[in-house]
Amino acid sequence: MSGIDRLHDIMVRLRDPETGCPWDREQTLESLKPCVLEEAYELLAAMDRPEDKANHIEELGDVLLQVMFQAVMAEQEGRFTFDDVANAISDKLVHRHPHVFGNVDAKDSATVLRNWEQIKQMEHRKESRHSALDGVPPALPALLKAQRTQEKAARVGFDWKDAAGPMDKIREEIAELDEAVAARPSRKPADSDRVKEELGDLLFSVCNLARHLGVDAESALEGASAKFARRFRTVEAAAKERGRRLPGMTLAEMDELWDEAKENG
Repeated sequence: MSGIDRLHDIMVRLRDPETGCPWDREQTLESLKPCVLEEAYELLAAMDRPEDKANHIEELGDVLLQVMFQAVMAEQEGRFTFDDVANAISDKLVHRHPHVFGNVDAKDSATVLRNWEQIKQMEHRKESRHSALDGVPPALPALLKAQRTQEKAARVGFDWKDAAGPMDKIREEIAELDEAVAARPSRKPADSDRVKEELGDLLFSVCNLARHLGVDAESALEGASAKFARRFRTVEAAAKERGRRLPGMTLAEMDELWDEAKENG
């Protein structure tokens, strides 16, 4: 028995209305949403440590379980099966790779992506999609949604020719944010709608620059957050060694410890 067949049989048994697991039987598509999200993030963490083969295998398995779980639920309801899911993605891959499975030429990744987007547009003409931006999942985290939105617009030619464009846009957005901050009537959140809008425009432009530089914005921000956390913990440890606590220190004193942590890597 193949691994996928074994997983299917186990899931069917867990969902059996008479002899299955009470928890598994009670799950719905709504209740599984947090599980899908959590497992996806745990897989992302495992992908940062590919040397830990066992963990990588485990997290891939957890994501696969979520796919099989929903497929078996649908199978029990007579809607579709796991094979339908596997065949659907197989058909899509073959159709969207005519340069591999057909006679279309595509010598670089840029051409592949343009062809991919054109094929998607043709597919979606049969559906209720009318924009090149249709298909960006509304539930995506904001940063990833910005990346996907920019990528889709770029595939139909709406894009800067190089990184100089988004760099100029960032400078423009910083100036507009300065104006909005200076013009706000108060510091109350309710009075800062324009500040929020301009700050959003700046973040969107920074994300666009990352794309042009070939940097994944999500990974870059994750790296910056991790670096800040390492240095901040070093500052806390240094303060403790001196018999101090951060709440009782001045900002200048904390900055001094921060600079030491930065110099020491």
